[in-house]
Amino acid sequence: MSYELIAAKRVEQGTGASRRLRRAGKLPAVVYGAGKDAEAIVLEHNPLYYALKDEAFHASVLDLVVDGDKQQVLVRDYQMHPFKQLVLHIDFQRIDANEKINVNVPLHFLNADLSPAVKLQSGKVSHVVTSVEVSALPGQLPKFIEIDLSEAQAGQSVHLSDLKLPEGVELVALARGENATVANISGKASAEAAAE
Repeated sequence: MSYELIAAKRVEQGTGASRRLRRAGKLPAVVYGAGKDAEAIVLEHNPLYYALKDEAFHASVLDLVVDGDKQQVLVRDYQMHPFKQLVLHIDFQRIDANEKINVNVPLHFLNADLSPAVKLQSGKVSHVVTSVEVSALPGQLPKFIEIDLSEAQAGQSVHLSDLKLPEGVELVALARGENATVANISGKASAEAAAE
């Protein structure tokens, strides 16, 4: 699914102007990067508020149309109101289709309930991390990375190096020499598994 966001250049700057925009159902934002100047823009609040609830939105290359000019961007940061259902501000980064970018991608843990650890060894799966930073060309970015736990045994750990990545996608932590634990499987290992 690709997202298209319609925006307009923002003329008025400052706190008072931003407050007036928010009261009118608009969302102040900024877009920067790709060797161009930062640009203040404004979008409709509600479509973006609901898009931010979609996990894939945060790891997707978005089409941002500013006054008819389309550019590819990523969400880099956003601020929420402390207690109202309100996005206060959002930052977009322009991207170049030929340059690798680093993005946090969610992990989807599958089939834990089918694993021997859970079914036979009364084990529990603990997710240590729920997203990982990947490096890839914009066109190769995965929306998420799946981890199949159907073969997981009690006492086992899943590490970054165990993840199956799509072609052209690298884990930033592994490139730095870090092989962190992604999930732990608790439970009593069977005598045969312990002997192995």
